[in-house]
This record gives sequence, C-alpha cells and structure tokens, in this order.
Amino acid sequence: MAKFELKLPKMGESVAEATITSWLKEVGDTIEMDDTIVEVATDKVDSEVPSEVDGKLVEILFEKDAVVQVGQTIAIIEVEGEDAGNAVAQPEPVKETTSEAVAEVEKTIEVAKETTTSIDTSSSDRFYSPLVKSIAEKEGISLSELEGVNGTGKDGRVTKNDILDYVNNRGKAPVKTNDAIQFDIEKPKKVESAPITMSGEDEIIEMSRMGKLISKHMVDSVQTSPHVQSFIEIDVTNIVNWRNKVKNAFQQREGEKLTFTPIFMQAVAQTIKKHPMINISLDGDKIIKRGNINLGMAAALPDGNLIVPVIKNADELSLVGMTKKVNDLATRSRANKLKPDDIQGGTYTVTNIGSFGSITGTPIINQPQVAILALGAIIKKPAVIETPQGDLIGIRHKMIVSHSYDHRVVNGALGGMFIKTFKDIIEAWDPNQDF
Repeated sequence: MAKFELKLPKMGESVAEATITSWLKEVGDTIEMDDTIVEVATDKVDSEVPSEVDGKLVEILFEKDAVVQVGQTIAIIEVEGEDAGNAVAQPEPVKETTSEAVAEVEKTIEVAKETTTSIDTSSSDRFYSPLVKSIAEKEGISLSELEGVNGTGKDGRVTKNDILDYVNNRGKAPVKTNDAIQFDIEKPKKVESAPITMSGEDEIIEMSRMGKLISKHMVDSVQTSPHVQSFIEIDVTNIVNWRNKVKNAFQQREGEKLTFTPIFMQAVAQTIKKHPMINISLDGDKIIKRGNINLGMAAALPDGNLIVPVIKNADELSLVGMTKKVNDLATRSRANKLKPDDIQGGTYTVTNIGSFGSITGTPIINQPQVAILALGAIIKKPAVIETPQGDLIGIRHKMIVSHSYDHRVVNGALGGMFIKTFKDIIEAWDPNQDF
C-alpha cells in the first residue's frame, strides 16, 4: 500500500492561500478519482478540491476554517500498489537520541510556550501570529487596540516589528522642540459601534462569510481612495432600435441572447483604448499602467451578493465573442460555478445598476483598480431633437452613466473625458449595421 498526498491546487492568478470551509469526506471513507474531498474559499469564490486517485482517506491535516497555502498537503489518501505518483516519502529510521537533540526539542517547546497566548482574536477578520498575540497580551493591549495597529506584512498583517514599534510609541506625549511642537501620531483606533437596542420582535442574522469579505473590501476601498463622481446622460435610441431589430436573428444564428450588456462592455473597452491612463493601479507612489484590458462585470449571486467575474482582453473580442463571454460568466455566477481564475486580474469594472431599475448611483471602486462605471436604467424621455429644419420634441431612450474614480491619480478632466468618449461611441452606433 502507498500513501498519496492531496495538495491544495493552484487557485488562480495571484491566489496564494484558501480557507477550508467544509470537509465532504471523513477519515476511513472510500474515495474514487474525481470525488470532491473538501470545499475551500478564496476572497470571493468557493471551490471544490477533487481526488486525483482511488483509495481510502486516512488522514485530514487541516480542520475547518484553517487557512492553507497553495501546494500544502491537506489530506492523505491510501492507495493500492507501490507507485502513487505523489506518494508520501517513508521516514528514515530514527537515530539514537542525543543530548543535543533533546536540548533542541526542549528549546522548541519553550519557544512554543512563550508564544502561546489566551488572547481571543476569533471575532477579528485579521490574522495575528502567536508571537504578536503574546506580545499584545504581555503589554496589556486589548483586541480593539490591536485592531488599530498598522500592519506592514502581507495583506496588512501585523508583524513583530509593527507591534514592537506600537508598544515603544504607545501613549507618547507631545514633545516641545524650540518653538515647534511635534506629535507622535498613531493610527486612529477602531471606532466601537454604539450599542444597539433590540425588542422581542427583532431577529439576529449572522453575516455570511462572503458578506463579511464584501463589507471589508468596500470599507477598505473608501478608506484607500478619495472617490469622485462624474455623470453623463446618453441617448441610446439607436442601440435600442438596432437590438430590437436583430435580437431574434442573432439568437438563431449564434445560439445566444443579445442583451445590452455586451454592447456597452465592448464600448467601454474601446473607450479605455482611447484613455489608457484610466486602466491603471497605484502602488504607493508608483503608477502601474496595465498592458491588458480586463473588464470586471458585476454579477448577482443566488444569495443576493454581487461578484465580479473578469472578461480578459476585452478589447480583442467581437460583439459575438463578447456576448458569449458575458452570458457564460453571468450564467456561471448565478449557478455558483465560477472558478477562482474567473475573478482575477480585472483592470476596470462595470456595474449595471439599471437592471434593478436604478436611474443612477455612485459605485465604490473595486481595488486595486482606480475607476468603475455604473450603467443606469434605460428610460423613455421627451428630448429635443436637432434637425436641418429646426428643433423638434421627440421620445428618446436615455441612460445616465456615473463614473467613480480615484482622485489621487484620476483628475476631473480625465474622469469626465472618459465618459464623454463613451457617450460619443454609443451615440454613433449605426442602426443599419449587421452583427
């Protein structure tokens, strides 16, 4: 018999870890190839990890809610035969224990004891290492105070140096130097919510894991980027009339429903090509100009939350190709069938708030992008129509577009010119063109 290591597979571009959400098999269960063993979650997508072999599950290495790195072994499966591909190496015979080895083990135990702490961080969305928690407990730092410590580690995690710097500067008073007063300014502590009163008719509903992640992502975005909005009204009458004329033939020929979304997404991609400095990210004081136009498309999930699958290289797609991509991502979003890579690598996001009847809105930027476009509802309006014979009043289909952008790197001129270009592209639509 051999043993096979089931490892956490690659979860998509730039995804380094995932959280165990549910074990679907138990130790002792018989496993067949492609059976789903465990469900895991990254920032927004839940995924399944299947078995690569037939065998029996003999060991589970991580409990539910544990954070696992890509490539780590998460379970051991016993398989028939000697060659299991990813087999576990048999341990070498244990050598006679020496005094040096005993001393090393005792030292390791002492270090583990020193970093063991009783501080409870289960209610926090932030990860704290045992060493950081130990220092916090020793210095009398509460969880609420710890939440306010600025973290310089990966994903904002608090490192040993961060907590020691905080301890050294904690509670320092202003120091007078000559005629100037210098202050040690600490990061504002997390504001405690005001107590909420409840009656017997109220119901407490626990936020879902995704709801918590979305909430944190939105708050982080507002705190990171100074949001500015520009609005513009677009006459989409030509597009409405053209779609009504060709939608049946389009579906018969391509097997896809033609909605307004792919038309607008294609126009956004064309607009970005004319204004590439909207297709950027900010890393400290460095601007990263993206080489690809990857459009995020906000889509609804079955539980009402929104997710943003990404259309890669959107500027290279024809209208037919864009339609197929939009429909595929929307369908798989509703069915919870998106893969981790489907939501990675976006450089600009579009959200269709008009699908819910909203005329306009002020969307929050999807970090680390610097702008987001919101498409309002298409409604009929009386409008002035200019003709060679004079101005007339007619019924037109109108849509308000709102553009939120990061004012650190996108000024009002660029933010406004972007949607003006988008308007020009939409209003120049040829109602007699083919698809």
